[in-house]
Amino acid sequence: MTPERDSGTRERTPTGATASTRPRTPRLDQPRQPRRRFLPEWDPEAFGRLSERIARFLGTGRFIVWMTVVIIAWVLWNIFAPRDLRFDNYPFIFLTLMLSLQASYAAPLILLAQNRQDDRDRVNLEQDRAQNERSIADTEYLTREIASLRIGLGEVATRDWIRSELQDMVKELEARRDGHHPQQHSAFHAVPAEPPRGRDADDR
Repeated sequence: MTPERDSGTRERTPTGATASTRPRTPRLDQPRQPRRRFLPEWDPEAFGRLSERIARFLGTGRFIVWMTVVIIAWVLWNIFAPRDLRFDNYPFIFLTLMLSLQASYAAPLILLAQNRQDDRDRVNLEQDRAQNERSIADTEYLTREIASLRIGLGEVATRDWIRSELQDMVKELEARRDGHHPQQHSAFHAVPAEPPRGRDADDR
């Protein structure tokens, strides 16, 4: 009994100082802890939509009008306003800095909007290509079906052909009634039936 207990105790995981020195491995049945990020997080889709709105506004006449009004007001204020209230004297260095800052932000936003538009155009192009391929396949299938129907209709008796055959049969019957033998036989000319085989002359 004692050796079995000793073997059972040996199989247990060690505790104490030896357990603290063992490296802890991540468990596969549990999700990994999220890492700390020092940079701010944002939604790329929301930021892309915002950039498209800004780029769409920058490409309108309204933006040009408002920009012209702001620049004219800026220049007039710094020329005719009292000297103590002026914040950007001639040659309007601060105005030049603001316009450069606006241009430096507007260019990446416009490029981002163009990239998103290119992605949408690429997806639409792939969908159009797939739709065209399906349309071509459907057209080829319908063409084959129509060709098979035309071939099948070529072997079907038409109304004019049946009418001509019936007229020939009527003429043939009239000729037989009058005692004349027709020179041309129709396709539906009756062929005399052969006597059944395997019968004797007495059985007739």
